[in-house]
Amino acid sequence: MAQKIKLSTIAETLGVSTATVSLALRDSPLVAAATREKIKDQARALGYIYNRRAASLRTSRSGIIGVIVHDIMNPFYAEILKAIESELDRSQHTFILSNHYDSVDKQRNFIETMLQLGGDGIIMSPAIGTPKIDLELAEENGMPVILVARTIEGVTLPAFRGDDSYGISLATNHLISLGHRVIAMIGGTDQTSTGRDRYQGYVNALRKADIEVLPELRISGPRTRQGGFEAAVNFLSHPMKPTAAVCWNDLVAIGLMNGIARAGLVSGVDISVTGYDDLEEASIATPALTTVWNGQSEVGRLAARALLDRLAGSHEPDGLHLIKPEMRIRQSTGPMKPRK
Repeated sequence: MAQKIKLSTIAETLGVSTATVSLALRDSPLVAAATREKIKDQARALGYIYNRRAASLRTSRSGIIGVIVHDIMNPFYAEILKAIESELDRSQHTFILSNHYDSVDKQRNFIETMLQLGGDGIIMSPAIGTPKIDLELAEENGMPVILVARTIEGVTLPAFRGDDSYGISLATNHLISLGHRVIAMIGGTDQTSTGRDRYQGYVNALRKADIEVLPELRISGPRTRQGGFEAAVNFLSHPMKPTAAVCWNDLVAIGLMNGIARAGLVSGVDISVTGYDDLEEASIATPALTTVWNGQSEVGRLAARALLDRLAGSHEPDGLHLIKPEMRIRQSTGPMKPRK
């Protein structure tokens, strides 16, 4: 039944033009809000289904955006995606989501699929090892790309993320201000721009305070709660007896605090722990986690807006756009207490 209903049927029923019906169903501001709702109600009553494929043939736009990130199970990406979705909803765009889990092949297949589907554009947090040619494939075929959270050397596409070096320096400086001098950094990898920048922020803060940077105080790798929990063993048995830890993200920090608690110690009293990202669960952790807000909602909103602007004919300046992080001081940090 739905396939037999035409725009002209809706138009005749309401006594308006077919053009008006078409504009209303696409939420055009050229049609008064009350008229748009009336037309939509009538379309639903008649069982009309908007044919996106036909519309894309007329407009050269599918209304579909591809979004690909490392892992949607990470709340950091979930917050970015929520902001992307909210912004795309305003322009009646739909997005197709994929996780690449740092597989370049999986990511490349997604890009090729979006090209086959006639996607309008892609927002992506690139997988480790992403070659520049994969992004050029999309751009050269008329599908603009916006980067979030991570950047790729030699690629000047618009990219949006928090200022990771500055943000981690805030966390490190906070611990230094509490008297800590043996501070470990837990988590992350130099294989990503994020990992390199966060470690550099840690190093910069230590050097500025005339504290020696010791590579053995870096416990790289963990990026999850489980990883943070498992890292607690190495952290607590470290021969240098660090009194504080700057963690890669909130997930690692919460996992580490669980490991510290399992050993009979209290974060914020015996050992100070900072996270990064200020996820929703940071403020309700036990103890409440001192962390750094990294602007995930702004990253998502600005990236989606930049892509929509490009599709509309304007152009967000290429290159990196940084959101300035902010410190969130809670209960997981306290004055330095020598470890026994």
